[in-house]
Amino acid sequence: MFINMYSFSQDIPKKGTSIEPVVKDNLILNTSDLPQVNVSEKVQDTILKDTTKTKKKELLEHIVDYKATDFTSFNQKQQKLYLYKDAEITYGDMNIKAGSIIIDYSKNEVYAKGIKDSIGDYSQAPIFKQGSNVVEPDSIIFNTKTQKALIYNSKTEQSGGTVIAEITKKENDSVYFIARGKYTTAEDLEDPEYYILLRKAKVVPGKKIVTGLANLFIYNVPTPLGLPFGFFPQSEKQTSGILFPTFGEQNQRGYFLQNGGYYFAISDYVDLAVLGDYYTNGSYGFRLESNYALRYKFRGNFGFRYENLIASERGFPDYSKSTVYNLRWSHSQDGKSSPNSRFSASVNLGSSTYYKTSINQINTGSFLNNTMSSSVSYSKSFQGDPQVNFSVTATHQQNTNTEQINMTLPTFQGSVGRIFPFAPKTGSKKGIIQNVNLQYNLRGENRIQTTDSLFFKKEMFQDAKAGFQHSIPLSTNFKVFKYFSLSASTNYNEVWTFKTIEKSYDQTENNTVTETINGFDAFRTYNFSTSLGTTIYGMFDFKKEGKDPKIQAIRHVMRPSVSYNINPGFDKYYDSYEVISADGLTTKDVEYSRFEQGIFGTPNKNFSSSMGLSLSNTFEAKVKDRDTTATEAKKITLLNNLNFSTSYNFAGDSLQWSPLRMTGGTQLLKNKMSINFGATLDPYALDNNNNKVGDFNINNGGSLFRLTSANLTLNYSLSSKDGKSDDKNQAGIDENMRSGGRDDGLFGLPDGYTSERFDEKNKDDDEEKVSQFYNFKIPWSVRIAYAVNYNNSRRQNEISSHSLMFSGDIELSPKWSVGASSGYDLKNQGFTYTQLRFERDLLSWRMNFSWVPFSSRASWYFFIGIKSNILKDLKYDKRNQPDLQL
Repeated sequence: MFINMYSFSQDIPKKGTSIEPVVKDNLILNTSDLPQVNVSEKVQDTILKDTTKTKKKELLEHIVDYKATDFTSFNQKQQKLYLYKDAEITYGDMNIKAGSIIIDYSKNEVYAKGIKDSIGDYSQAPIFKQGSNVVEPDSIIFNTKTQKALIYNSKTEQSGGTVIAEITKKENDSVYFIARGKYTTAEDLEDPEYYILLRKAKVVPGKKIVTGLANLFIYNVPTPLGLPFGFFPQSEKQTSGILFPTFGEQNQRGYFLQNGGYYFAISDYVDLAVLGDYYTNGSYGFRLESNYALRYKFRGNFGFRYENLIASERGFPDYSKSTVYNLRWSHSQDGKSSPNSRFSASVNLGSSTYYKTSINQINTGSFLNNTMSSSVSYSKSFQGDPQVNFSVTATHQQNTNTEQINMTLPTFQGSVGRIFPFAPKTGSKKGIIQNVNLQYNLRGENRIQTTDSLFFKKEMFQDAKAGFQHSIPLSTNFKVFKYFSLSASTNYNEVWTFKTIEKSYDQTENNTVTETINGFDAFRTYNFSTSLGTTIYGMFDFKKEGKDPKIQAIRHVMRPSVSYNINPGFDKYYDSYEVISADGLTTKDVEYSRFEQGIFGTPNKNFSSSMGLSLSNTFEAKVKDRDTTATEAKKITLLNNLNFSTSYNFAGDSLQWSPLRMTGGTQLLKNKMSINFGATLDPYALDNNNNKVGDFNINNGGSLFRLTSANLTLNYSLSSKDGKSDDKNQAGIDENMRSGGRDDGLFGLPDGYTSERFDEKNKDDDEEKVSQFYNFKIPWSVRIAYAVNYNNSRRQNEISSHSLMFSGDIELSPKWSVGASSGYDLKNQGFTYTQLRFERDLLSWRMNFSWVPFSSRASWYFFIGIKSNILKDLKYDKRNQPDLQL
């Protein structure tokens, strides 16, 4: 039965009149949100007719829907509208659900509550939704005239946290007062593991919570951690604010504060964090971190770090002072924003000693980095026939051990796409003539080689070398004897340089004098090459009639290739100077090229005619599938590649054969283990001084080849989840990679970057119920890197390097995880940098402990804090940092 009411007067209104609002804010129902339904029966109106001439304005702007499962009725005597069981009212973007909703017209009140079932359980508590705001109280009482409301035992989500209040008083549309409210980020709101008790508080939804005396409760046990007053920002947007530091103590630098500062929410597209470190001995540091993004256009981040480090005290022998810095910039462009042009940047440069001497916790996993590299490039393509491309790139390579820096500022590359002058306008190209093609390539460089001490000083640019290289390759290819592919090419090369040299011998000083000559100069070369190749397929079938072996067939694919190259000699670009012996009795002429110090090398002086031989192999197998329902054999790869290459110089007087180079690789265990190997075999012998001579090793009483070097690398990544790689330390690994480190965590993780495994939201509910304290399936992940290098070029017969690195994590229970990163130097028989990690999930909290037990950076770090970002500064951490030897 449906009864339609239009006002909150004592009697039933006439058709067409409107009602006054019950609630206007986003918490309580509006009386104007009640449905307008025609009275189905004529009712005697005992109220005098309204003589007001002004017609009331209709308040309803949307259609009102209301329903209830059991009944919807109106008690005319009590002037109440009853909605019972699964009651629901919807008006615009507002929706209220409750077990029971009563509207009392005589008192101008709306009352929503839950209901009790047959066993006394309270259910169908009110749920109010408007937009993104949700309130879940036990009951609501609202006065339509005063526009005030009382909300009992409400649960309201506010920007990632939840306010649980025994009594909430709605003062107006945007202000609420609560008594003995609980603010928490716990998921279990019935029994939160922690909360901040707000004895009296003012709430402005979506903006702020201001409270008086408040303190922290853990499992309803009060703690002394509290404040006389508090402020909780509740903005849905980025807001500026203070970043609280971490504190600690170090023997050489005293007490310290790290990573404290201020966050600037500049706009929706860019932000900035200014962070600083301070030590009581006078050391300090600061960091600038910024992220920016423009949707569908580009995104990136920028960071600058500076540290002024003081060790010990002035006047002591171990006193030292140093400054280090690091600059990082990453920029990527959306591929759809500009298909014909692209700008990208990946910059990591700074002091060579930065990662080794920095004592900030975020650099823990990066101090073993021995290289830094950067690249900033812009490229553009001009569509057409032929297509024209160009790019401008600035690069930087820095060895932190030698402090050597190599830069190109910039590198310019341009090219004109392939042109087929004899190809038909339609159809495919056939034959030697139609496949003739040529293109043009240009490369220009300004190359700088300097050291860390001269970086970005004027001396850095004094020895810069610049030049251009032009090349025009002309080539063609065609089939011969149906199965062979023949290609032939010639290449014209022209190099421009702006610095050359001139050498002379100074008899007085008894040394060679090299003079740099500034000015334009150029040399031109050309060469010819041709190659012949084919592909050979072999199949070894092991299947026999009546037998079904596990290995059914092996497929062998060979790709042999023979090439021939001619490089003319250009001795016209060579000069000589006369060297007089120390006794002045003999002289000799020494040849040199004035282009020796050029960035694109020197022209060939001697004519060379060489033949290259290469053979690549691939091995695959068909094996019986373990799945008995499979109808076909399973294909697996035995060897991804097994390659051999060498060459023979027809124009050489001796040592005409180059060493035979062998490389290979394969993947095992569902492609989770990658193995690569290589070796160099030399056919020539060594003399008594271990110098290579022109005699073959076999003619000198040895084997056909002499093994001069070999290498083997193995990488293995595996987890318990169906053999799939499962790395939950991605946040720390990303930080390592931004610093130029490894992408597998084998060098450890930064302090404060913990596992993401405890943040998973999609765990199986049933498994959660039965495994609160133990795992019947223990998740784990392992990463292993093994490398060995052998050297015997001069009869050393030694293992030059031999190491094993490993990193892994294991989840002992749903709440406990341990991890480790370490390595072992098998040659020097010692452990490398080792980091042990322990993590504990405390529901809304997290705890971790990392420990470096030995090395010059022996230290430990303990952290316990709230997971939620809004209360992430509610934490405790403690570290014992290493005493570095600077």
